[in-house]
Amino acid sequence: MSSITPISRAQPLFKKPQLGASQKPQAHFLSMPKKSRMVVVAATTAAEKGKKRYPGEAKGFVEEMRFVAMKLHTKDQAKEGEKDPQGQPLARWEPSVEGYLRFLVDSKLVYDTLERIVDKAAFPEYAEFKNTGLERSERLAKDLEWFKEQGHAIPEPSSPGINYAQYVEELSEKDPPAFICHFYNTYFAHSAGGRMIGRKVAEKILNGKELEFYQWEGELSQLLQNVRDKLNRVAENWSREEKDHCLEETEKSFKFSGEILRLVLS
Repeated sequence: MSSITPISRAQPLFKKPQLGASQKPQAHFLSMPKKSRMVVVAATTAAEKGKKRYPGEAKGFVEEMRFVAMKLHTKDQAKEGEKDPQGQPLARWEPSVEGYLRFLVDSKLVYDTLERIVDKAAFPEYAEFKNTGLERSERLAKDLEWFKEQGHAIPEPSSPGINYAQYVEELSEKDPPAFICHFYNTYFAHSAGGRMIGRKVAEKILNGKELEFYQWEGELSQLLQNVRDKLNRVAENWSREEKDHCLEETEKSFKFSGEILRLVLS
């Protein structure tokens, strides 16, 4: 340890100049003068404190992302949410079919964009997330076709969806860690809070019909775990600065997705 070296020059830490072949380092530590032992322990403790531990870091980078995301959830969106709801709480929402269609159309544009980026794989790590089973674009297309068959006009994408799609498209070409943040939050939020919102809306305006948007082939928990494993493997190659940059993008992800979600009430 570099912090011990100056001390040993000023005052020998060991009673003998060299370790014997049969002696253990612990024995030499115990043979130190008490004051010197305190210096060694203090230096070790300082070194340990110098390495910052990030919430969730021990479980993998996905847990770090989840921790940051939970801090931005409202209390009615997730059990671990920390923010108070803004506007009407979910239980009091009064959605309309027209507003819900705008939400679905804009959501589809974002998923179309994410899935095209992953398929094109401008960066090798994007290819890890092809055909995960979480893809939503095709299922949203089926839902919109169902609404059309019911006699509803399907709107064009609006500003919230267009702006978010353009943003992640540009980000994906130059900033993989930031793009991965949006990928994670979009798919994982939909599999949790998104499903809860879907059920509430269906109860109010669709007679409880479950859309394709909220259905997956296979066990969802396993699909999510497979993607968590891939995300953790990708992040193993990032520096701490790149990881922090990814985490910092979470707030923008929530901002964009929140604007799309509010279309349900438009």
